[in-house]
Amino acid sequence: MTRRHRLTLLAATLALALPLLAPIPAAAQSDSAFSTLIADQVEFSQDGKLVATGNVEAIYGDSRLTAKRITYDQEADTLQIEGPMVLTQGADSIVVADSADLSTDLREGILQSARVVLNQQLQIAAAEVDRTGGRYTQLYNTVASSCQVCAKRPIPLWRIRAKRVVHDELEHQIYFDQAWFDVMGVPLAYFPQLRMPDPSLKRATGFLTPKLVFSDQLGNGIKVPYFIVLGDSRDLTVTPFLATNTATLELRYRQAFRNGKVEFNGAMTEDTILPGKFRGYLFGKGEFDLPRDFKLEFDLQTVTDKTYLEDYDYSDDDVLQSSVTLSRVKRDRLFSAEAIHYYSLREDDSNETDPYFEGDLIWVNRSHPDLIGGTLTTDLVGHTHLRHSDQNIVGRDVARLSGHVGWERAWTLPAGLRFTGAADAYLDYEVVRNDSDYPDPIQNFVPYGVAELSWPWMRQGARATHIIEPIAQVVWAPDDIEQGPNDQSTQVNFDQGNLWSLSRFPAGDERELGTRANIGMRWTRYDPSGWTAALTVGRIVRQEDLGQFAGIVPLEGTVSDWMSAITLRLPGRLTLMNQSLFDESFAVTGNEAQLNWNMPHMGLGATYIWLQPYSVPNQPDVSNEWTLNGNWNFSDRWATRVNWNYDVELDRSASARWGLTYTTNCASFDVTMRRRYTSNNSDEQVFDYTFAIELAGFGASGVERKWPTRAGCRG
Repeated sequence: MTRRHRLTLLAATLALALPLLAPIPAAAQSDSAFSTLIADQVEFSQDGKLVATGNVEAIYGDSRLTAKRITYDQEADTLQIEGPMVLTQGADSIVVADSADLSTDLREGILQSARVVLNQQLQIAAAEVDRTGGRYTQLYNTVASSCQVCAKRPIPLWRIRAKRVVHDELEHQIYFDQAWFDVMGVPLAYFPQLRMPDPSLKRATGFLTPKLVFSDQLGNGIKVPYFIVLGDSRDLTVTPFLATNTATLELRYRQAFRNGKVEFNGAMTEDTILPGKFRGYLFGKGEFDLPRDFKLEFDLQTVTDKTYLEDYDYSDDDVLQSSVTLSRVKRDRLFSAEAIHYYSLREDDSNETDPYFEGDLIWVNRSHPDLIGGTLTTDLVGHTHLRHSDQNIVGRDVARLSGHVGWERAWTLPAGLRFTGAADAYLDYEVVRNDSDYPDPIQNFVPYGVAELSWPWMRQGARATHIIEPIAQVVWAPDDIEQGPNDQSTQVNFDQGNLWSLSRFPAGDERELGTRANIGMRWTRYDPSGWTAALTVGRIVRQEDLGQFAGIVPLEGTVSDWMSAITLRLPGRLTLMNQSLFDESFAVTGNEAQLNWNMPHMGLGATYIWLQPYSVPNQPDVSNEWTLNGNWNFSDRWATRVNWNYDVELDRSASARWGLTYTTNCASFDVTMRRRYTSNNSDEQVFDYTFAIELAGFGASGVERKWPTRAGCRG
């Protein structure tokens, strides 16, 4: 029969059967519900039943039924269905059965030899399925799994066998009665009652994926997280961690508000590492949008002892910072007020003599005056830091207020020359306590004058575009001011970011003085295929060595070392950056290299740092180390990742972390190994291993998979 004939017959049949297929009363259905029956052939039997055969399809609301034959009994208001039949409800539920007796709205009835597929992930096979009220689906003598089953692999990787399963479609919950959990056909656990969320539910109270932990220090144990829904915007995760040498309770609390969110993570511990001592930590963070575009942020970090975070792998931070920040950012204005509390976990640091509190206030306003042109910047910066100790010098406390006015304007001269003129002035007022070397307030007025001349050249061709820009910048500043204590600017860098800056010092407690010239050149190549290469070379020439950078090798003297920075970017694939410092004899005095390589199935990040030791306080010994971070998905099932830090000076790995993940269509297995040293000065190594299994098909699983549309096994 042609399609045209089928449609003609359908129209005639529906006209005769319209009273029989009338929608159920409005009280039992939504306003949008309707009934439709489509088939190759429709006829009435001698007992008055409507029989549809050949590619039969029945539609009611979001439910769609396809079958080989459907018989409609008007008196009983039921459908007798001969399969194979497929019942689809929305996008989350598919039922396949051999036969069924259902109500006309497809919400109630019994299905024989049925198979239910939820959200294209979890499959439940049953000898009989009973549907009640369009909400509950009861399955008897069931086997549930999200693994593919076929002739090659008749036994799934895992399955749950139960006497009865009830699926609550309204609450998105699955209840198992007398359930056995099998792996490769071997029973491992029995549960008289078991409740789990169906694949469509993202948040539900219940157990999460457990993790097995094997550690040299903590012993062998297990983490069993339990997720508690406290409402639409709040939840709590409680994770008992029981191991040979520890009893720990981990907690995570999250809450969302109309204008922000908060999250707290913490743990409480009793272990054999520090017997008889309570150990724990608490981290919290939050952010809120306030009226008039203000933003409030807080960060809380506290711990009971210096090694707790490292022992339990909760954080790699070696200095904890708790802070509260109020800020507002506009196009030409910035306001920020921040209070920070510090606590160092480093062995060589003293929390008595190092600053424990820092307060910062920043206000910046930028305008473009018509009278003089250019850009006018005014800002006010306040800073204070405090120490616990009140001893002379080592217990020094500082408070400083700095005002700044700066103006800058650029002109284009003949032949493409660019001239930039700038004038800046800083007014500093500083008060020092607990330091007899600074009994009186320190006041300074530091003006700067800047004249910069650059000459950008551009060559554009079919193969590439080149831009070369030599730059000569002369900065005038006074040779002497009243010096205050240097607490913030102890670590000074020389790189392409501050080559053409007024000061190489990172904070306002030190300002670079004296007349000097910052000279250099920038070259950039743009390739039509999308990749770019750039080179920056420069140095600093001073009129007089004022001794501000004594002991800082690249910057000391009247002439600094040469600074060169090379960058290569291949769009979406490779970024290579190398920055070097070398003296007049081209001996390298510092080097930093970074590599980032991204491929569809691979990512690699590597950093190499070599810096000479500086003969100034608080500077470390020579830095010479490698850092490597990478991930590689070497098949659609296997993936590995690595984080490695190697200290070349000590000729050993400072830390290493390696992970391997194996993912099937129904489960994910993850192994993580961590190796570290118990302290910076120790040769004692500690190994930690973590093993986790995640099953697809229950809740919002992280296992990326979809149930196949056709039967069969992969590979």
